[in-house]
Amino acid sequence: MMQRLLPFAFKELLPRNVHEAIAGISGFFRDLCTRSVTLEGIENLKTNIAVIQCNLEKIFPPSFFDVMEHLVIHLARE
Repeated sequence: MMQRLLPFAFKELLPRNVHEAIAGISGFFRDLCTRSVTLEGIENLKTNIAVIQCNLEKIFPPSFFDVMEHLVIHLARE
């Protein structure tokens, strides 16, 4: 649900930059959880997650982020 429906559910309710950040993190998890993952796909995930995290940090206050939000960066390597 979070990977597919959440970005569409909030598309008209949220500002564009917030929607793009949420859709980006949803797309990251969708791509990470696919059945077939290629090496170049993993490399793309590594580079894109840094940009997605920066976009989220622009929107949400610093108190929102703790260790769990930072661990997303390491998931592509694992």
